[in-house]
Amino acid sequence: MTMSTAEIRNAFLDYFASKGHNKGTSSSLVPANDPTLLFTNAGMNQFKDVFLGAEQRSYTRATTSQRCVRAGGKHNDLDNVGYTARHHTFFEMLGNFSFGDYFKEDAILFAWEFLTKELKLPKEKLLVTVYESDDEAFSFWADKVGVPVDKIIRIGDKSPEKKFESDNFWSMGDTGPCGPCSEIFYDHGEDIWGGVPGSPEEDGDRFIEIWNLVFMQFNRQADGTMLELPKPSVDTGMGLERISAIMQNVHSNYEIDIFQSLIKHVAELIGTTDLENKSLRVIADHIRACSFLISDGVMPSNEGRGYVLRRIIRRAVRHGNKLGAKGPFFNKLVAKMVELMGDISEDLVKQQAIVEKILLIEEEQFGKTLERGLNILDNELSQLDGKVVPGDVVFKLYDTYGFPSDLTADIARERELTIDEDGFKAAMEEQRNRARQGSNFGTDYNDMLKIDADTEFLGYQTLTSDAQIVALIRDNAEVEILNDGQEGAIVLNKTPFYAEAGGQSGDQGVIKIGDAVFIVTDTKKAGNAVVHFGSVSGVIEVNNQVIADVDVSRRKAIGLNHSVTHLAHAALRKVVGENVQQKGSLVLPERLRFDFSHFEGVTAAQLLEVERLVNAQIRANHEVVTEVMDIDAAREAGAMALFGEKYDDEVRVVRMGDFSIELCGGTHVKRTGDIGFFKILSESGIAAGVRRVEAVTGDSALAYVHDLVAKMQETAGLVKADQNTLAAKVGQVLDRNRSLEKEVEKLNVQVASAANANLIDQVQVINGVKVLVANLKGADPKSLRSSMDELKNKLQSGIIVLGIPGEGKVNLITGVTKDLIGKVKAGELVSFLAVQVGGKGGGRPDMAQAGGSNPEALAGALESVTPWLTEKL
Repeated sequence: MTMSTAEIRNAFLDYFASKGHNKGTSSSLVPANDPTLLFTNAGMNQFKDVFLGAEQRSYTRATTSQRCVRAGGKHNDLDNVGYTARHHTFFEMLGNFSFGDYFKEDAILFAWEFLTKELKLPKEKLLVTVYESDDEAFSFWADKVGVPVDKIIRIGDKSPEKKFESDNFWSMGDTGPCGPCSEIFYDHGEDIWGGVPGSPEEDGDRFIEIWNLVFMQFNRQADGTMLELPKPSVDTGMGLERISAIMQNVHSNYEIDIFQSLIKHVAELIGTTDLENKSLRVIADHIRACSFLISDGVMPSNEGRGYVLRRIIRRAVRHGNKLGAKGPFFNKLVAKMVELMGDISEDLVKQQAIVEKILLIEEEQFGKTLERGLNILDNELSQLDGKVVPGDVVFKLYDTYGFPSDLTADIARERELTIDEDGFKAAMEEQRNRARQGSNFGTDYNDMLKIDADTEFLGYQTLTSDAQIVALIRDNAEVEILNDGQEGAIVLNKTPFYAEAGGQSGDQGVIKIGDAVFIVTDTKKAGNAVVHFGSVSGVIEVNNQVIADVDVSRRKAIGLNHSVTHLAHAALRKVVGENVQQKGSLVLPERLRFDFSHFEGVTAAQLLEVERLVNAQIRANHEVVTEVMDIDAAREAGAMALFGEKYDDEVRVVRMGDFSIELCGGTHVKRTGDIGFFKILSESGIAAGVRRVEAVTGDSALAYVHDLVAKMQETAGLVKADQNTLAAKVGQVLDRNRSLEKEVEKLNVQVASAANANLIDQVQVINGVKVLVANLKGADPKSLRSSMDELKNKLQSGIIVLGIPGEGKVNLITGVTKDLIGKVKAGELVSFLAVQVGGKGGGRPDMAQAGGSNPEALAGALESVTPWLTEKL
């Protein structure tokens, strides 16, 4: 039975939905609140907190088709993509999950039934692996499913010294949830080379892993002890592209329907007829990764996720150039890719125009990078001693300038040179090691604060309430009592305190227990518990009855700033473009900060329009309406989900007129008019593709305006103007200053010229060469270059060294007439001097400059010129 990729995806999700699984949606490629991951690389990422016990869902079974990227850090397939049958930067992972519900038996039965009954794969084509000591899984496969025992392969540890390090044993990290796994393989037939898993020929293409069932059974401690988990869980993953290849009777993922259509489109666009060219595969893979990454808010940059995205784009463009692409082409593939991906690209459709624009900008910029890289390479080759381009040079061009190593090799070959492949590979491996170290899980999951309590949040309705202490925490451990003066944390059964989330800072206030008072300085969440941090005056104990009081004025000030972030977000999207997506926020009582994706600065005119729109909505005095609805209904209503947030099946929707509707769990004003006034303080770039707006509202905005007016009045007084004539008066002052600066500059040149005439008298001759070394104390550093040019003209042939000491700094310049640069180079001379005065410098062979931080050393440095030149000349 042949099925399309879309049909397989839907069949999988529908099958598990029929088995009581909640049909979830793919999470963003940017992992939510998970600094341990560069990109979402598995279906379980969005459920990690559930598996760890730090979060509870309304369901215990789930199924998803998760978008994944593996192109950086620990999981880096980039260099293999396009050249192997199954490596991708972007892929979809089909998964079903059990959170303490069913375990090994049902997971195995579900997988077998889906493959053999729903997809109708021949049973004799399937074989399975289990962890060597997992007799339970072996028994289920043999006795319950009926797989022949010779097709159930036990896979042990990779070495006796490394217990549980096996292809069939999974771990979340060095500590925490882990357990054996069972993999399902498909046999492509005897005509394909390869052996069964665990054999010397296992890397062949005959037996291909299609599904991995992970049984989270243990909790590994820091000392290696394995404790049984109280709620064993299941995490499975099946690559959609891999199973599609099997269902479509092909051996390579690049031969499935989606890739074949995309490859043909790329070939038509570029104008090539060689559909087997590996470069077409590279481009077809990379357009999916790049488009979805940009859609999820990643922007090309020189660090982190943005750097990986930029590398993928450049690799694709390079392969297009190899195929003979004329001009930008990569951005033109987005529309076809969106069409082929179907339902999964629904969010991408809204971002299509901006994705295309960003790809075009990057492609054009890469063209300039290639040109710059060629110049750098030419310079490196001109200084080459021998016939081999060093590996570190090849790597520098690749890593720093984005210049492909294969292009360096092509150019070297044209000049009858070779490149140091081993040196380049060694530098690349060092980079990969650094990336792996940077992406390792550094958390001991057993040290995370885990509180088995549910706190009911009352803060939407009231700012004070009675409650009961259900847990006390000190030094990250639960205690029964907190004594006078101690710092710690309180968990209540219910609370009006808002826990930090969605950019909104946690509430402050007091918790009263009889005569004792706990001062709350911050409020955070730990799983389903709200944790109040602070210090106690008096003595408090678990089970005490308390009164919890939130700082009312602080909460209200936060509400103003949180509500206005919604209005600002909507205004930015209207003024700047639909590509604007929130990338983070900070809501404090005194101000707000809003980060958003955008590839260029927001103009002053656009900021004024954003202010105008927001203040118009404030004056409209809309009622701020909140309602709880299911996530699908909220999306249909047009509610925006915010970057980095996780949402349950039921969500809180905040609406402000017809202007803003967002999913948000934060606290807000009752009407937009309560905000009073909105004023933007600044707009700036904080990373490539990410902008930041800082603003104030209410009393803070009024105070800002008052301060601005006071400063304007003060400035007007200084220039003897009033507020109406201030700008014109300041303009006159600036014009006068510029005129005076030009006059001073002319006088400095005249003074320097007169001084230069006197300097000629200081010329000495070293081995037949005229040499001038001078300390120009009190001279203007800006005149150094003009002085050098004038002195060289007067000498006609010679070497000149000039130094100017200043307050805490030194300026140096060296000059060598062209007839002498074969003997002495100005850059070499200035570097020799710069080291002595605590600096560095460089320049052309005929003129070079340097700076230093030790003016006291200048005299000695200048004295060292004569012996240095005597040796050189």
